[in-house]
Amino acid sequence: MTAPILYNYDLDENCYRVRLVASCLGVALTLHGIDMYPGREHLGAAMRALNPAGRLPVLQDGDLLLTQTEAILMHLAEAHAPTTPLLPQDAATRARMMDWLAFCARDLGVAAQARTCAMLDAPGDAQALRASARACLRLMEDHMVKQGIRGCGFFAGPAATLADLALFPAFALSRDFNVDHDEFPALRLWARRVRRLPGFITMPGIPDYH
Repeated sequence: MTAPILYNYDLDENCYRVRLVASCLGVALTLHGIDMYPGREHLGAAMRALNPAGRLPVLQDGDLLLTQTEAILMHLAEAHAPTTPLLPQDAATRARMMDWLAFCARDLGVAAQARTCAMLDAPGDAQALRASARACLRLMEDHMVKQGIRGCGFFAGPAATLADLALFPAFALSRDFNVDHDEFPALRLWARRVRRLPGFITMPGIPDYH
């Protein structure tokens, strides 16, 4: 079977999400490097033919082309590792996982914007983006405090799911836009647990210790 092709930029947060999930699932990817910065290759005609929105990641798996991060993560699990514990079979746990995946897609994008604004001079109000990202992390922190009281170490329950891997980069990379991790002790503990998952890989910018 031919490995899925990931159109990838190593420093892109969403591309890292896909690489991380694939590694933890044991799914091999063929990486096709895209020069986002400074080359802006993701906005060129060839990439817009794959994703008219001009965004990464893009996954090509046979005849299937996917351009939304959370859809890519679900596809990799369901099509290539359907028995993985990262994809819970319990309906309630899966629903909680999907809820946090939706939070990642809808709300946590502001963290990636804050990071690219701070590091790569992307347009935006750096202070406002940082404040919005910190508010999202505070919601995550409060949830993990409650999870700790329930005896659960991960977002959807006692075991890691795809949601934990999807949420991890926003917190792990938040120091790039001057968010102090000491503000979020429950997330620091959770991040350590994520780092111990089989197949975990890192990326530039993620500190070795949380």
